[in-house]
Amino acid sequence: MNFEIRNMQPEDASRVLQIFQQGINGGIATFETEVPRWEAWEMSHHQFSRFVIENDQDQVVGWCALQQVSKRNCFSGVAEISIYIDEAFKKLGLGTILMKKLILDSEDHGIWTLQSMIFPENKASIALHQKLGFRIVGIRTKLAQLNSEWKDVALLERRSREI
Repeated sequence: MNFEIRNMQPEDASRVLQIFQQGINGGIATFETEVPRWEAWEMSHHQFSRFVIENDQDQVVGWCALQQVSKRNCFSGVAEISIYIDEAFKKLGLGTILMKKLILDSEDHGIWTLQSMIFPENKASIALHQKLGFRIVGIRTKLAQLNSEWKDVALLERRSREI
């Protein structure tokens, strides 16, 4: 099977949100409990460094995007990663392909630090990040609740070698 990365387009909205719903359903990808409306998703993510990966039937099977971590100008080069792969296409290396593209493109847009907050039980995501140069900064204990349960979060970051 062949895959292709391309820029996310407005017509990808439905599929992007379907894949995000899978992440919510899995219980180890996000604190979100409901998929946002596309307009809210759009406003919460940078307009650059948004990619989808398609299979050879032109079906979006994964996506990645960046979010601003702070409105303060001094943090303009720091962004948080969102990366999601359709359940049926996991363990094919698609996360690695998307992440490599995201890292390169983020640097082209002046991002000097990428960060992710990952539930410690999401070992596959932590491994992906570490493979591509992220380090665990620490564990934020009982950071927030998901479905009335306190959750720890591993904070990972990658500092650009180019910026």
